[in-house]
Amino acid sequence: MQRSPGSIVSNRHVIVVGAGAGGLAAAFDLAARGVKVTVLEQHQRPGGKIRQVDVAGRAIDAGPTVFTMRWVFDDLFAEAGLAFEDHVTMHQADVLARHAWLDGARLDLFSDVDRSAQAIAEVFGAADGRAYRQFAADASAIFETLDVSFMRDQRPSPIELARRVGVRGLPALLATKPFVSLWKSLQARFSDPRLVQLFARYSTYCGSSPMLAPATLQLIAHAERAGVFYLDGGMQALATTIEGIAVANGAQFHYGQSVAEILCYEGKATGVKLADGEAMQADAVIFNGDCAALANGLLGASAQSAVPALPEDRHSLSAMTWNLVATTAGFPLAHHTVLFGDNYVDEFDAVFRRNGFTATPTVYICAQDRTDDSLPAGTSSERLLCLINAAAADLDEATLQQGEERMLEMLAQHGLAIEYGPGDCVRTSPAQFGSLFPASDGALYGRPTHGAFGSFSRPGARSKLQGLYLTGGSVHPGAGVPMTTMSGRLAAACLRHDLAIG
Repeated sequence: MQRSPGSIVSNRHVIVVGAGAGGLAAAFDLAARGVKVTVLEQHQRPGGKIRQVDVAGRAIDAGPTVFTMRWVFDDLFAEAGLAFEDHVTMHQADVLARHAWLDGARLDLFSDVDRSAQAIAEVFGAADGRAYRQFAADASAIFETLDVSFMRDQRPSPIELARRVGVRGLPALLATKPFVSLWKSLQARFSDPRLVQLFARYSTYCGSSPMLAPATLQLIAHAERAGVFYLDGGMQALATTIEGIAVANGAQFHYGQSVAEILCYEGKATGVKLADGEAMQADAVIFNGDCAALANGLLGASAQSAVPALPEDRHSLSAMTWNLVATTAGFPLAHHTVLFGDNYVDEFDAVFRRNGFTATPTVYICAQDRTDDSLPAGTSSERLLCLINAAAADLDEATLQQGEERMLEMLAQHGLAIEYGPGDCVRTSPAQFGSLFPASDGALYGRPTHGAFGSFSRPGARSKLQGLYLTGGSVHPGAGVPMTTMSGRLAAACLRHDLAIG
């Protein structure tokens, strides 16, 4: 279906506000079908939260670092008559992630269930090795139940979801355990609390506390086990590639352009007004940003009622991150490494209730120059992203400094020696994330997935304002690069249906 550069075959014009993963997917989809697409992005490059920072002259991924659910992108490209692997160079990871605890225990997880089960049995005992096999099977079953009926389809209500799976599918739907917390489910499954901590971490992939998120989120284990990949050029290469093909099909991208208002006429979105006052007309608008920006009136009074008012506790996790060019010694880092603290319950209490940090916060490290656990020959320093969970709040400098000190203490307690100079680090705080992504207050995942119905709290692709469509991490089916990509495709599908575009 790929069209020649600049080829427009539809008289419809669509404006996409924001070039994050959802906006890119929507623009890609629509441009491939001959729709005139204009993408307006306030930053200077595509990707949204897929971002890189320059540290000591080296580009380092500073947002998402884990590429999973490759089939989402295979499908996106296939719909345009393209093969994803022809445009992005990928390498599948052998080690999904390396995990370590303060008592010295270490565990690598693999795509292969048998290898992971054997590794778990060697570290934690045969019973937990067997428990992992059942956990993996259950995670796969949950994923299969919700893949087509929930994640790949338009946002359903709980009743609509039950209708989609049918009477025969109701037992499988109940087996997704929406009424049991992920934490309690894992405690009942594994005898060793360190494994409870490890698999509870999957709730953070959508910005949630494992004590409040449903056990349904164990499906993330299946998505990760289906394949973790490294991309040449980092995650930014994914955004740049999707943008490039959209441009080849006629889409226009304008960077450094902030949208001040969604224009409306007779109850329908008709375009946008830029921050400099310029008005741009369109047949429809796709908004790729935090829905709070609409609800808070940042895009004008007419669009304020396009989404429901947001509750006080709407914030998901934020983070403190450090992008480093450093030398390391001691602990053998993998590409993805998780260094656990010793009080996971307090870690989330500190974030969600106290706007602070526990004494021993879990540290995630992406060693971006490593394939699995080795550095290229001759490499003296390496690019790192270090991250700890943080509250979506404007933390004072003393609290931020405390978080940094505790992160560094955790590295040292795990035996990781790290050295870098004053110009070799870029720190990003929750308030800085809030500045980068308006109305998010620094929350990185939209609303948290807390409670049995948390997944249904996000709006769908159609807003309450005719002609205004929604995509992004605050929209169904949720946060994460694959999910927001799916949300962009769902928005494009709704728009095409409503405007009768083939």
